[in-house]
Amino acid sequence: MKNKKVQIPQIIICIYLLILLVVVNVIGIPIVGIINESFIKWAMNGVLVLSLVPMINVGAGMNFGMPIGISAGLIGLCIAIELRLQGVIGFITAMIVGSLIAIVFGLCYSKILNRLKGKEEIIGTFAGFSFIPIMNFFWTLVPFKNRQMLYPVGGKGLRPKISLKNYFEGILDNSLVVKIGEFQIPVALILFFLILCFLIQYLYRTRVGHVMTAVSENEKFAQISGVNINKYRTKGIILSTILAAIGICVYSQSYGFVELYDGPFMMAFPAVSAILIGGASSKSATVKQVLIGTYLLQTTYLLSIPVANAILVPEITEVLRMIITNGIILYAFLYKGGSKKYGKI
Repeated sequence: MKNKKVQIPQIIICIYLLILLVVVNVIGIPIVGIINESFIKWAMNGVLVLSLVPMINVGAGMNFGMPIGISAGLIGLCIAIELRLQGVIGFITAMIVGSLIAIVFGLCYSKILNRLKGKEEIIGTFAGFSFIPIMNFFWTLVPFKNRQMLYPVGGKGLRPKISLKNYFEGILDNSLVVKIGEFQIPVALILFFLILCFLIQYLYRTRVGHVMTAVSENEKFAQISGVNINKYRTKGIILSTILAAIGICVYSQSYGFVELYDGPFMMAFPAVSAILIGGASSKSATVKQVLIGTYLLQTTYLLSIPVANAILVPEITEVLRMIITNGIILYAFLYKGGSKKYGKI
């Protein structure tokens, strides 16, 4: 029953993808462009999904407070733009500054979650939602001077969407692109994502990683063994927050814009959906599940839109996209809840 349960989400999504591929072939939509885009979507969203792994494996649940880490990364991006840093220097600076801020944010976030054990997911959701309005005040009042970031009227407050065109747009996407016929593989973007995956995978082969996993599997046993539970939970939460900050930097350079204000509001939900579709549970997640779940979810999005445009009235495409998106997320949550019936996945 365990193995069957693990495979159900992937099987359902794969069948749906096969149906979409058949429809795409019948209506004559070029599939090569969609496959090329799927590589980019996989890697640009993958780091955000990867950021869920440390929190899940330390027993702090799904990180619905991801907007906290994303906000740290957005500050790093804005500081790099304010300093007018371009290319690799600007991108690396954004990640470093964002990661340093994420350590502070993650430490504060961990204090809250450690005081409210057993309620991490609901508390994380409220913490993430509450943090967005606080950051909205910050974006309005921050004394940046770069005119490309500010509202054109009044010259105060950051714009909701800031272009990265003159800074480091596509710095990973457009580097080391390998062309095989019509296929284009963004090697640098995928390699960056896979390196982070390798580092997280390596972490869980070390003593620290084993202890973090033990805390999630049996907190009472770990405590009896002399493990400082809160210490390791704090490490996991901070690491998750740092990865979320790096993730939004990767996402933004692919997207071409820095999206502020309510931009990060719902970004945790597709990420959670992806890792659950990959086969994760609320207390156990692997890098393999991140890779599989992210690709399945993002490819589903990519195939659904052109099919809807070709078959249906274009005006309702966005409505259909929302139905598909929220339907997949709802399924993922139902799957997660259903796992309790069968025991640990």
